[in-house]
Amino acid sequence: MEWLILIAALFLAFSNGANDNFKGFATVWGSDTLNYRQALALATLATLAGSFAALFLAETLVQNFSGKGLVADAVVNTPLFMLSVASGAAFTVFLATRLGYPVSTTHALIGGLLGAGLAQADGAVQLGRLTQTFLLPLLASPLLAAILGALAYTAFRLHPAEDDCLCVVQPELSAATPVLQSVSLPLPGIVLGTDEDCATLPVAARFSISRWLDKLHILSAMAICFARGVNDTPKIAALLLASSLTDAQTSVWLLAAAMALGGIIFAKRVAERMSHRVTRMDHGQGLTANLITAVLVLFASKLGVPVSTTHVSVGSIAGVGMRARTLDWVSLRQIMLSWLVTLPLAAALAFGVSRFW
Repeated sequence: MEWLILIAALFLAFSNGANDNFKGFATVWGSDTLNYRQALALATLATLAGSFAALFLAETLVQNFSGKGLVADAVVNTPLFMLSVASGAAFTVFLATRLGYPVSTTHALIGGLLGAGLAQADGAVQLGRLTQTFLLPLLASPLLAAILGALAYTAFRLHPAEDDCLCVVQPELSAATPVLQSVSLPLPGIVLGTDEDCATLPVAARFSISRWLDKLHILSAMAICFARGVNDTPKIAALLLASSLTDAQTSVWLLAAAMALGGIIFAKRVAERMSHRVTRMDHGQGLTANLITAVLVLFASKLGVPVSTTHVSVGSIAGVGMRARTLDWVSLRQIMLSWLVTLPLAAALAFGVSRFW
């Protein structure tokens, strides 16, 4: 049974990586800032870094997703309960990945905990804790992300897109006054305008805002992948730690490797849907959505609030797309429908494993 739990947990981490690893770079690929292979490589490295950082930043999430407080302690510590939770969540996430839908591993794990708990003899599940600790953050986080995305897009649009050149203009010195005898020197000026504007000025240095935004966009995508690793790794590690199968450090190493492998092999379909079907974005809009996602997920991880990176990421992208009037409502409805199916499907699978094993 211990080996089956290990295999199920690694399969869940593999499925999680396949579905989630690329999500931070969806806007980067969608805006043609990087190609798919470049984006996938950076996403994988950032996720690995986040998984290792989870050992220090997300202790509370390990406790929340062990199932303690949700079902009886005597049930939580049984190998069959751990196997049921991991199996139900893993098969649900993997099925969604193969169909190309970005779903929440957090949702799947909650469904697994619920189904495995209901399958016990007394069927006792603390619904109050389930609602307060898990469901409310999952419902509120995409709405908050969408609102912040729309507001941030409005602020971003205050800067004219054509003003891409930031120039440092040389100061004018008087030819009659030797520089060494001057008490003070005139300071250089800073001008923001178009390339044509900068071409007519005595420029000492010039910077392209769009190029710097591209670099910040990539960094923000890496921040999301890092935050996702911090947020998701302890949720899966809780299954292994509760069974006393491995220690925390070994669990993280194994799960991080499985996540990376899953993303490398199976990320393409989910990446295509999030990058090219939800909305069309330029680098500035993508940067805006990514920064909101990274901040919300990292903040939630530190507080031990089990938000879904998927929900937050899609919410921020949808908020920006809605404000920009480029949102594909059909694709968004399909994704939201897959979210509704995730929890009950994982619960049913976990219930079946517990009852018929």
